[in-house]
Formats: sequence, structure tokens, C-alpha cells
Amino acid sequence: MAALCDPPGSGSPPRAPLSPQDLSQELKAFLTGSDPTLGTPLSPPDHARCALRLLRRLPAARHAVLQHLAGLFDDHVCAHLRLRSEIPPNPPSNPLLLPPPAPSALTEVIHEAQRLLLAFIKAKPNAWAPLLASWAVELLGQLSSKYSGRHGARGLNELLQLWMSCEATRTLMDIYAQCLAALIASCPDACVDALLDTSVQHSPHFDWVVAHIGGSFPGTIISRVLSCGLKDFCAHGDAAAAAAGGGADKRVPKLASVVGILGHLASRHGASIKQELLRMFHEGLAPGQHKGTVPFLLQLALMSPPLLGTVAAELVESLKPSVLNQLHQRFSPLPRDELDSTVALLVRLICQTSAGAFRTLQFLLDTAMPASVITQPGLALHDGVREACDRLVALLLLQLQKSVHNRPSASLADGPQRCVPFLEALRGRVAELCAETLRLERKRYLWQHQLLGLLAVYAAPHGAPEALFHLLASAKGQDELALATQLHAVLAASLADLPGSTAALCVRQIHAGALAAPQLAQLLHNLALVVANEDVNEPASLGAQLAPALVLHLPELAQLLLHPSADAAEAAALLLCSLPAPRCLRPAQLHAALRAAVHHFFLALRRAGGAGLCHAARLLEKLSAVTPSAGRAALQLLVEGALRGGNAELFGGAAPGAEAEADGGTKSKPAASLLDTNRRFTAAVDFSAGVWSVFHAGVIGHGLKAPPGSPALGEEEVNRNTHAFLGVLLRCCRVAEPAPPPVPCIGPEAAKTVASALVDSVCPAAAAAAGGELCWPPEEQARSTVERDLGILRRFRQQPLLFPLLRVVAMGRPALCYCSVLLRGLLATLMAHWDACRDGETTASPWHLQASCALVACMAEGSLLPPVLGEVQELFPRLAPFEVRLLLLSVWEYLREHSPLPQRFSFQPHRGLFQRDFAREGDPGKYLVALHGVLHRNVDRLGLLAGRFRS
Repeated sequence: MAALCDPPGSGSPPRAPLSPQDLSQELKAFLTGSDPTLGTPLSPPDHARCALRLLRRLPAARHAVLQHLAGLFDDHVCAHLRLRSEIPPNPPSNPLLLPPPAPSALTEVIHEAQRLLLAFIKAKPNAWAPLLASWAVELLGQLSSKYSGRHGARGLNELLQLWMSCEATRTLMDIYAQCLAALIASCPDACVDALLDTSVQHSPHFDWVVAHIGGSFPGTIISRVLSCGLKDFCAHGDAAAAAAGGGADKRVPKLASVVGILGHLASRHGASIKQELLRMFHEGLAPGQHKGTVPFLLQLALMSPPLLGTVAAELVESLKPSVLNQLHQRFSPLPRDELDSTVALLVRLICQTSAGAFRTLQFLLDTAMPASVITQPGLALHDGVREACDRLVALLLLQLQKSVHNRPSASLADGPQRCVPFLEALRGRVAELCAETLRLERKRYLWQHQLLGLLAVYAAPHGAPEALFHLLASAKGQDELALATQLHAVLAASLADLPGSTAALCVRQIHAGALAAPQLAQLLHNLALVVANEDVNEPASLGAQLAPALVLHLPELAQLLLHPSADAAEAAALLLCSLPAPRCLRPAQLHAALRAAVHHFFLALRRAGGAGLCHAARLLEKLSAVTPSAGRAALQLLVEGALRGGNAELFGGAAPGAEAEADGGTKSKPAASLLDTNRRFTAAVDFSAGVWSVFHAGVIGHGLKAPPGSPALGEEEVNRNTHAFLGVLLRCCRVAEPAPPPVPCIGPEAAKTVASALVDSVCPAAAAAAGGELCWPPEEQARSTVERDLGILRRFRQQPLLFPLLRVVAMGRPALCYCSVLLRGLLATLMAHWDACRDGETTASPWHLQASCALVACMAEGSLLPPVLGEVQELFPRLAPFEVRLLLLSVWEYLREHSPLPQRFSFQPHRGLFQRDFAREGDPGKYLVALHGVLHRNVDRLGLLAGRFRS
């Protein structure tokens, strides 16, 4: 019996002396399970108490006693689950909320065993803690696996609630925790090793134990779990480092357990895990440390993406040149196959990286770039590091290409079947990637351009249009713009209708206001360049496919002509000029585009920009040629715009006093109102002949009223604007005709449209009746239209552009007949002026002289007057006022008897023109009597011209 005594240092708690005979009886009772005196079987609680007494007095029997207690705990767990599975009369909705079973005899024995074992741990922790920790955690693993299909709990939280409500498993958990707490300051590796070994055997049913222990001892568990995992990894000859194929190597069984434990702790103790992993990484690079530390961490990160995401961002930031040089020194002596395995492992890790993916990419590219590009003073990076990083970037792009293109889907446009975390994290950084690519740094932009292509395919169908949009919106110069066309060439075979999607995205971004004015102008300018540089021999080029796609959005693009930024509006005009003529627009859309184009044309005139004005003119000509109705609308809008509002000032005219806002978008000074001035000084309108109602020379603060007809621009600028406007008008007239007549004439339909717009703008009151007033009335009847005629004269005097417009109408000869109202009003008022003029020479009234000459010349060009009578304006500067009136009266009489009607003209097919045969209308000699009398009276001065005016 001496051999049954406590071994030295066993640390058993104090107990009463026991004789060898009594000890023998206790041992016999434990082994047989019956009372040695009575021979009756012992109940399970009594048998367990016998085992506890034996353990207390004979610690050498600990293995047998602990094995017997394991059965006791098993019985208790079985009873606990059986009681929970019984459904009460009114069960609660959650079976985990059932009331725990009442304490039983087994529960009391378990409490006794807990008190005894904790006493052993407290007395001699170094002797008992490793043993009891291993026993408790192994028993927890066995129970968790054995009853995994009977409890019905799902999820880690439900498992924790279930097992921690069981007295047996809660006691085992407490015993293990006390063992770990007792050894935490000295050597907890034995407890942690037991935890890892059991986790390997019974995972995932054992995960709840790991989660509970890790939550109670996070610092110790994290550091010791990593330490034990590293020891096991190194003990197996760095097997995981060679297993670049992925997954846990079967020769390193604890690695998966380490991953599982840290995965459970990552949600609540991520900062501690990150700190410990970074510490191990940097310590592993120090001289004298085991070379397997870095491969172990790499394999660990490969097996656990959450751990990789936890540490990736800070790890990249910590890779300073000194750390990179240490890595190079550590890995450069390795054999070639091991280096290849490590690089392949790194590539797989980067592909699985989502947190900080963009920063990781920038780090790789910065490190792989040649030293002359990125090295700053003070940095000393080994060339081998750059070469290794260059190779790593190339392999990364190759791996991403395999992941993107090797998919079972029938079409790449259907989107990726598998998630690539690295590319998934870059989906929101397309704009930054494009900006980096456009920097055109050698080698770097090639890598980024290739990555953009892979990302575009991966993020289909939206990734490719987004990449092209950002390249087009930010490119400056042909070299940068070529990146967009190259990207399209790469993606065209994989993605269908890419130009159409890109055009739609550009329009959406524009109308969403996502672009500032400079960037908007750059985008429109680049789109115009791409479309204009299309290769007719390459129908699949970006320009050839983008042009028809943009035409579909012409109504939206045309509204950009009204953009407040001049650069953006000019770029929009350039783009619209580069697009093919739209054929699918509705009339309302086409008319809105024409209005915007006319508005932009007058704005370009105000800015006096050569290129902008040229694009505006080309755009109007292109839109006018779409349909005949579009041509007529363009002519009408041009004429109305030139004569309305502040645009009249561009051509030397004065804006009408009733209009306060110019058509070009700039506001003119409000017109002075005599009524408003009177109301500011009196309570009611004073109709007496006072100074405020009779004489009003100006407004205080605004100065004197400007004299009528005084141009705000210089003569040279007015002439330039007039020339530009008439040039656009004539081109629009020619394209508006189905069969344009030969130069210099314009078609009668286009001229008729200009005539109609001219009458509407100058004399709106007579516009409705203009068609019925083609017949020329006698001179006496003109007295009833004196007020209207004076208004016509006033408009012609205020707006010098009207006479050139009349000349344009006269070029389409029958069309001038529709301006009879204007011609009659002008002729009547000019005759009245010369009749009342008391000056000796006509040069004393320069405007009236010029107007008289222009009016007769216009009617002669429009074939309203016979050749001889149509040349009398050459004599006006040399005649007296009354003589001019006599000649104008002859013109009036001729027009009265030969009214300007379109029916008097006949079409000449061989010339493509309308012609009037005056010989059929009789001898015009009787209308030349006054002319001959004037020549005879001034024969001394005009005798040499008499030969020209023979009938």
C-alpha cells in the first residue's frame, strides 16, 4: 500500500489520516462498484463520491478517477439534453429558453468534483493544471461531437447558450479556465496546445469552446495560439510554404485550428489580432529568428481572408524600404522553387485582398517603378526588391486575367461568376485608376491600363463604360486620348454595344451635373476629336461606333449649347458639328436643337471668337440640311434673332425700347419710362404741361437718352458681324432648298421664308394682311397707312441690317413680292421726306439718300422694276430733293400699274432661275418722262449719263 501513497509534489489537499486497510476498501469499492461490506451495488452518485475520496487520498489513481468522472459528466449531459427535448404543456417559442432542470444527485456530485479539482489546481498548479486542462478540454470536445446531432441548436450563439446552461459542460469550462489562469504567467503553452489539438479533432462542434475561452483570455489565447501554430508549422518543415496550391497542408494539422480560433475572435478582438500578427511579422525579420515566420503568416492569411483583411492595410503601410530590404535578404538565398512558391502565394493573397486593395496596388506599382521615377532623396531600395515587385505585378495581372476570363458563362457581358476580392474592391476606384493611368508614367501606365481592361470586363456591363467615360473626361492631348481608343479596342471583342453604353453614360453624367464646367468642356472636346478622327477603313473603331450612338442623344447634347460656360458651349458645338446629320429626330426635338444653335451663334458673335463662330455656323448649316422644314425654321429663327432684343446692337442697330433683355443672354439697361418718372414725383399722373411730362431728356443716374440708331460697337466690328451673319444665312438658304439654284442666287422658297420672317419682325401688324396687300395701291390710299409706314421707316433706320436682308430676299426674285408692305412703307415715307425737304442737295440727308438708293437697287435686283427704271438710284446723289421725289414717284406709278406679284415670274429650267419678261408688260417709256426731264434739266452735269437711260 505504500505505493498508493501520494507522490512527492503531488500537491493533494489536506485530508484526514487513512489506514492502509481503509484505503484498500476504498480502492476495492471503486473498482468493483459495490459496497465491500454489504456487497450491494453502489448508485452512480455514491460510486462517483467513492472515486473522489480515492482521488483525494490516492492521487496516483488520477487517470482512472478522471476517466470515471468523464462518464459521470457524459451521463449528466445526456440527462440534460433529454430533459430539454421533452415538450412541456405550454412550451415557449424558443426551446433554448426552457427552464433548466432541477438540481439532481449527479449535479451535486459534479459540484463536489469541481471543488476538489480546483483545490488541486490551487495547491499545485504546475503539476495539476496541464493534466486537468487537457482532460477538461478533451472531454468538452468529445461531448460536443457526440451530442452534436441531438441538441438542435444552430449558430455559435445558440451553442454557447445551450452548453453553458448545462452544469457539466459549464463545470468543465470553468476547470479549463482556472488551469489557464493558473499558468498564464508562467507557461500556458500546455493548455493552449491541448486546446489546439482538440480543436483539430472536433471542429466545428468544438468552436463554441474556443470562442468562450478566447473571449475570456484574448491576449493570451491570440499570442499563444499563434506561437503554438508557428511551432507546429516549423516542426513540419515549413510544409505550408511549399504548398502554394492553397489550403491547409495535411501535415500541419494545427494550422486550420489556428485559423478557426482567430476567425472566431476577429469580430471582437480584431485590433489585438492585428497587433499580434504585425509583431510576429516584424520580429520574424530580425536576425536570429526562425525563417518560417513569414511563410507561416502568409499561409495563415491565405487560409483566412478575414485575417488578411484585418492586417493588410497596416502591413502595406509598414513596408518601408528598410523592411523591404530585410525581406529581400531573407528570401534571396532560398532555392528557385521555393521563391516561385512564395511569389505564387503572394499573388493569391493579393487577389483575395479587399481591404486596402487600392493602396496595395499603389504600393506595388510605386515599388516596381524604376528608381529614377519614384525614388526620393534618402530612400535606398535594393534593385532586387524592384525586380521582384516587377515580377509580382506581372504575375498578378496574369492571375487576374485568368480569374476574369476563365469563366463558365456564355458571355462576358453577363458578369463574373466568381468574386475576385481584389477587383471587387477596385470597382469604386475606377476614376482614380483612370487618373493614374493618364499620368503616362513609363511602365506604370501600361500596367494600370491592362488592369483597367480586366476591371472593365469583371464589372460588366457597367465597368467598361465607366472606365471609358473617365478617360474621355480627363484626357488632355492625343497621347492621353489614345488610351481610351486602345481600351475600346481591347474590350470590343468581349463586350457588346460598348460605344452605345458609353455615350448613354456620358449623357447621364452631364445632365446629373457630375462634371464641372472645365471637365465638361474637356469631355465634349475629346468626344468630338474621337468622332472626327474615325477611320473609314475601320468600322469597328471607337469613333465610327461612337458617332451614331451620340446622334441618338442629340436633343440632350444640343441643350449644352446654352451652357453658361463659353468653353463648354463651344465644345458642344464642335461635337455636334462632328456628328453625322440626324435623321431620326422628331420635329419638336429638331426645332429645339435649332433654337439652341441660333442662340449659341449669337453668343459666339458677341465673343468674336473665330473657332467658336465657325463651329456655330457649321452646326446651323448641318441642322438646316436635315429636312426642308428644319431649313425654314433655321432661317426664321436667324432673322428673328438678329432683329430682336440686344442682338440688334451686334449689327449696328438699336434694341427696341419695349425689350429689356437681349436674345444673346445679356441684359440691357431698362428703357426710361416717362410714366414711371411722373409717378415717383406725384401721387397721380399730371397731364399739365409741366417739365416732367412735356420734356424728358433722360433719367437721373442713367444720363441722357442715347440718340436713336447710335451703334454701341465700332464700324469694323459691326461689318464683321454683318458679314458673318449674312454668310450663315446664305448657306442655310442654299441647304434649305431641295435643289439649290446656281450661285449667286438662292432658292425662292428659302427667300420667301426670309421675307416672311422679315415682315413679321418689322411690321407684325401688317404680317397677317401682307399676302392680300401685294397689289400696289394708288398714292392717295397710302395716306391711310401713314402711322404704319413711319414705324417701318423707324425700324429700318434703327436696324441697318434690314437693307442687307432685303437684298437677300431679292436674290430669290419672286420672294421680294412678299415684302410689298415694307417696300411700300419705305417708298411712301421717303417720298414724303424729299417732298418736304428744303435743302438744296440730297447729301444733306445722308441716311434718306442711302435708303432711297438701296431701296431702288433692291427692287431692281428683285426684278420689280425694268432695267432702265431700276438704275435711277445712281443719279440720286447728284440731284435736288424734289427731283429725287419725281423719280421715286415714277417708281411708285410703275409699281401701281405693274403690281409686284409672283405670277409675273416664270421659271427657266435651263438656268434654274425665275425670270421676268418686261417686254411682255408693255413699253415703260411713259414712266421715264420724269427721268428724261431731270436729265435734260441737268444736262450740263448728267449729259454723259443720258445714253444709259434710254428705253
